[in-house]
Amino acid sequence: MHFKPKPDQQVLSPPPTGFALFLTVFPSIILPMFLGVIDQTIVATALPAIAGDLGDVDLLSWVVVTYLVTATVAALVYGKLGDLFGRRRLMFVALGVFLVASILCALAPTTILLIVARGLQGLGGGGLLSLSQALIGETIPPRDRARYQGYLAAVGVSASSLGPVAGGFLTQQLGWQSIFLINIPLCFLAVLLTLRLPKRAGTGGPFRFDFPGLVLIAACVGSVLSLVELARQLDNINVPVLVALLGLAIAAGVLLFMQERRVQNPLVPLELIRNPAIGRADALAAVFGATLISLLTFLPIYYRVVFGASPSEIGLLLLPMTAGNGIGSMLTGQIVSRTGRTAIVPSVGLMVVVVLVSVLVFFSSELSRFEISALLGVNALFLGTVMGVVQLTVQIAAGPAVLGSAAATVQFSRTLGSALGTAIVGVVLFGYLAATDQGAMSFFVKLLQDGGGNIEALSVDHRDVLRGELLGAFRAAFATIACFAALACALAWSIPTRRLQ
Repeated sequence: MHFKPKPDQQVLSPPPTGFALFLTVFPSIILPMFLGVIDQTIVATALPAIAGDLGDVDLLSWVVVTYLVTATVAALVYGKLGDLFGRRRLMFVALGVFLVASILCALAPTTILLIVARGLQGLGGGGLLSLSQALIGETIPPRDRARYQGYLAAVGVSASSLGPVAGGFLTQQLGWQSIFLINIPLCFLAVLLTLRLPKRAGTGGPFRFDFPGLVLIAACVGSVLSLVELARQLDNINVPVLVALLGLAIAAGVLLFMQERRVQNPLVPLELIRNPAIGRADALAAVFGATLISLLTFLPIYYRVVFGASPSEIGLLLLPMTAGNGIGSMLTGQIVSRTGRTAIVPSVGLMVVVVLVSVLVFFSSELSRFEISALLGVNALFLGTVMGVVQLTVQIAAGPAVLGSAAATVQFSRTLGSALGTAIVGVVLFGYLAATDQGAMSFFVKLLQDGGGNIEALSVDHRDVLRGELLGAFRAAFATIACFAALACALAWSIPTRRLQ
């Protein structure tokens, strides 16, 4: 007797495995994540051209900040909605929002409208980031998941580093609008690739969107990132505005905590964060972001003012670091996949990072720029041990029902940690110079803002004194980054999940 399925029944083919699984899943996830990450940095080198075309130079920084604010908030929203309605379906929504916003950015006739369009683009980009991570957890078995997280971490760092280079090239060759128009074919390709992902339904069930939580998250994140942006200004710092933003961030944070404790469907899953494995992994993501992004932000400045390196030379000097981080991420994925050991890898790796960054603190004045570049390349190998393990730890501890929300907390933590860490290092660097020598501070500001000033054109005595003050300021900055790395190391050792089952 042969069984014949009823018309409303579906005979499912066995899910792909091995290399077939890789070809099905990885290309479909990697392009959306690449788009979300690269658009955080691709605008940076196009800002002068945008200013020349649209004007409003004083508003340009918000072209970058607005994207970060909305992307950070959107990561939590998509994480929650993806759990309920299916992550594949939400990926199409995120890609659609990102596509429309990219077109609006390219067509923007004023800086204000460009900022608004960038905010909309961030609403799509945040979803691309959080959903990509969650889809790995949804489609890949836990033991193999480590390799994929390593691949994703490598692509994330590479996209961040490629952004300014690609932005500069496209702007020079085709105009600043091209940095947004290039997203159109890439988004259509990403849609076609996403169609290849297996269909998985969400958990469903009753759902009431936490709008008060969304408003409070936006207020908190917006205040913090605005505070960071204003604190980076090298002159005319408005202290009352900074104090007001700090007060708003604290008040919004307290109200958010109270709101999420009592609401039935919280946007910020406090129960997840209370899990020791998830809470400590999120904290590690934040401090890791502070360490890595601070290095990527201030190393170009260091090479410029201390060694007089040109932009092209700076790009070459940073190459070992960006390549090393990607290689370290992929190697970590292989190690965890084969051994099953998780948090021990970044625990040991970050110990090496602390030592190598400390070498910069004590011996940077004795090293050439090429020796520093090589040192940071090795350092990046061990920094690459972190993010893949963090995502894997959070996904395993959270379980499939709230996988998207858990993955979103990692993205949220890393973004805020990166912004705050960079601001702290900037305050230390510029504060040291201001306290040591106002003349050195003025020279430094002129060098950074308009390329004016040339340390080699000064007299020998003046040049040696100025270089010594600059080296002292950067040693203080490197010491701050070493403290971040030490805190990250302590958090890595405290994560209770040490091995895959």
